[in-house]
Amino acid sequence: MRMNYFVVGTTDMERAAAFYDAFFDRAEVNRVQPSERMIYWLGEDFAFAVAIPFDGRPAANGNGTMVGFALGSAEEVERLHRKAISLGGTCEGAPGPRGPRFSAYVRDPDGNKICLSD
Repeated sequence: MRMNYFVVGTTDMERAAAFYDAFFDRAEVNRVQPSERMIYWLGEDFAFAVAIPFDGRPAANGNGTMVGFALGSAEEVERLHRKAISLGGTCEGAPGPRGPRFSAYVRDPDGNKICLSD
């Protein structure tokens, strides 16, 4: 079994799209927007999306909900952590060793938590 996709909610599609377009600028993914309320970034065995909630209520992030991205190196963790902060994200844990991995944590402008690890 493997994960099919991950979706985070947004209250501001334009802001979320700008954040994730820049966040994924070095990733080998394609941006696909099948509707006004959803944008996907798709790659081989990779699907991530932001969406305005279907029920019309405001997007809210879940306490304890997090998406993790494996980046392949400590240097890339540090680079993408800095980039996410410069794009309006907030630090939830500076880059450093955590158990067997080198990781960092950020929240996107909507408050969705992201883990970056080597």
